[in-house]
Amino acid sequence: VQLQASGGGLVQPGDSLTLSCAASGRTFSRYTVAWFRQAPGKDREFVGAVRYNGNTVSGADSGKGRFTISRDSDKKTVYLRMNSLKPEDTAVYYCAAGGTVILSATSYADSYAHWGQGTQVTVSS
Repeated sequence: VQLQASGGGLVQPGDSLTLSCAASGRTFSRYTVAWFRQAPGKDREFVGAVRYNGNTVSGADSGKGRFTISRDSDKKTVYLRMNSLKPEDTAVYYCAAGGTVILSATSYADSYAHWGQGTQVTVSS
């Protein structure tokens, strides 16, 4: 599976943004796909995931209620919709896919064998 993340950019506080993670591969629907982010000088943070069965797993408390993950299996694309963006959401956002991710390990980066290149999100006035 190859992943291509896109949709990042410079936005103002309070704005919304939708990131896309487009995948290749015929068995994409069987993968759990997650979003992680990494801000300068900080550890990589789990944002959330959509599992192979369509169930979603929320990540960082900072994004709860503002971030939504969805997948379109026909388009082989997973989306991260981010509302009410804050300056602290500034980071490089990565999507990752794993074929055998157990529920309890959904938030661990080591669970994912395939990674996209990352897309920069900058929230600033």
